[in-house]
Amino acid sequence: MIFEKLRICSMPQFVRFIHDLWPLKEDPDVLVTDLYYGTIPVKLYQPKVSSCVPRPGIVFYHGGGGVLGTLKTHHVICCRLSKQSGSVVLAVGYRSPPQHKFPVATRDCIAATIHFLKSLNVYGVDPDRVVVCGDSVGGGLAMTICQKFLGRPDLPKIRAQILIYAVLQALDFQSPSYQQNKNIPMLSWNFTFYCWSLYLDINPSWKSTVMKGAHLPAEIWEKYRKWLGAENIPERFKKRSYQPVLREPLNEAAYLETNIALDLMNSPLIAEDEVMSRLPETCIVSCEYDLVRDSSLLLKKRLEDLGVPVTWHHMEDGFHGVLNTLDMGYLQSPCSTRILNAVVHFVNEL
Repeated sequence: MIFEKLRICSMPQFVRFIHDLWPLKEDPDVLVTDLYYGTIPVKLYQPKVSSCVPRPGIVFYHGGGGVLGTLKTHHVICCRLSKQSGSVVLAVGYRSPPQHKFPVATRDCIAATIHFLKSLNVYGVDPDRVVVCGDSVGGGLAMTICQKFLGRPDLPKIRAQILIYAVLQALDFQSPSYQQNKNIPMLSWNFTFYCWSLYLDINPSWKSTVMKGAHLPAEIWEKYRKWLGAENIPERFKKRSYQPVLREPLNEAAYLETNIALDLMNSPLIAEDEVMSRLPETCIVSCEYDLVRDSSLLLKKRLEDLGVPVTWHHMEDGFHGVLNTLDMGYLQSPCSTRILNAVVHFVNEL
């Protein structure tokens, strides 16, 4: 942040630079290939053990608040996922802020996914077992891809989606999990807003206005209350320091700049029932100590109410980004292994 304030380089650029300094760990059982789909960098992970049948395919969209993650930060996750599930994993290296704002990342993911879906036979992937998967912002991208591809009969149908502590809405920042976990180090409210404003190219001066809910008109809040309201969250998740807060009156200037958050590519959770009911089987992973926990809980209820099959895993000891502690030695959280095992089991059961 000091470099950013001195205008030497942005914080995301510096963090991505540091991440990319570390050498990648190689797994003797997984073949990793760096490719470009047009100008979009991707990493392809393929188990070296031979298979007499086509493999499942997983398109993975990394997290990082939309500004920090890279193909390298999620290399271990994709490598382990490919090895343990016997799947071909494609990790998409979408472009990020500050150089590339919304909706560049989404467009990159859409383009890379289409390319992969049209090349399944090249990679030995079963067209009936293609899964989209993502963590954090990547989970939101995965769900957006599912929604976008519902009207694409020219492409293989997405079999399932795996959403790991996914960011699914960019409207409401007053839910129980936002109140309870606003100071959790891995994803605090301050850092969340920093990423939100940078990704959407919104002036950071609206921070307090957004937090108080004054950036959207009352009719918008009323329209989406049936899906986003705290009454849709089980009571056990409200016991830890939660108090309902009345939203302040609309700030018209803030609304003019922030209403981009209503775009379904930013908030796929608010898609209409006709869209949500057509989504594929879904695996949801939520973590207790996570600012965006409630998005997963709200999605679970919506999908179940609409008859979409849901597998849900809640990590009572989990926090946002915990999956990235895989292979970190003493810093690894046991929770990360449980998440990976749950995802692998889900893929194997498809």
